Amino acid sequence: MDVVFLGANNAGFEIYEWLCARDGVRVHALLTRPDQLSLVRELAPDLVVACGFEHVVPPEILAVPDEGCLNVHPGLLPETRGYNPNVWSIVENRPAGVTIHYMTEAVDEGDIVARRTVETSFADTGRTLYERLEAACVDLFSDTWPAIEAGEVDASAQDDGEAAWHTKAEFSELCELDPEAEYTVRELLDRLRALTFPPFDNAYVDVDGERYYLELSITPESETDDAEGAGLLDAY
Repeated sequence: MDVVFLGANNAGFEIYEWLCARDGVRVHALLTRPDQLSLVRELAPDLVVACGFEHVVPPEILAVPDEGCLNVHPGLLPETRGYNPNVWSIVENRPAGVTIHYMTEAVDEGDIVARRTVETSFADTGRTLYERLEAACVDLFSDTWPAIEAGEVDASAQDDGEAAWHTKAEFSELCELDPEAEYTVRELLDRLRALTFPPFDNAYVDVDGERYYLELSITPESETDDAEGAGLLDAY
């Protein structure tokens, strides 16, 4: 099978290298920029695979491969379409997971080939959840590839009634905390842990003309030293 790969993130590079090592698969190019997409037409692959490609692929390119264009999305579709699904899974208490779907002109709306739920907990930050989603993307793709290669994919349409969509602009708005706003404790903690993604400065608040960046550190009680904690309490 002749393949062209579109990708730019860690999971994308890992899937790309995995595909390159497959017998019977010829990966002709790794494209990371939209100005390279004309190569798809020139190479005319059987299949396009994308993971971490953040640019819209035009319909004339999507129509080239006979086997279609597959995208590996780090969110559970249709519940987390769009930008930073790991963040919105935490902020909106939506299920987290990964999805392989056919690419269409409508971003993240194509038929689903496979999807897998990723468990979450209150200890998650945006970063820890993202890292597990990346690993799940690779695992789901490698598990699904035999069916893709054999042409035995049984894709299903997405239920738009369950869909939620978020943009990069909405993520930027989420990063700005209003010092005069009222939040429940849970709302504020969920927002802060969703935006905690070191080394990036995401959440911030402006107070008295100064900007402060915030992130949340979470330690489950099961991971603390109970003996040390008891000793501290006994000292008072």
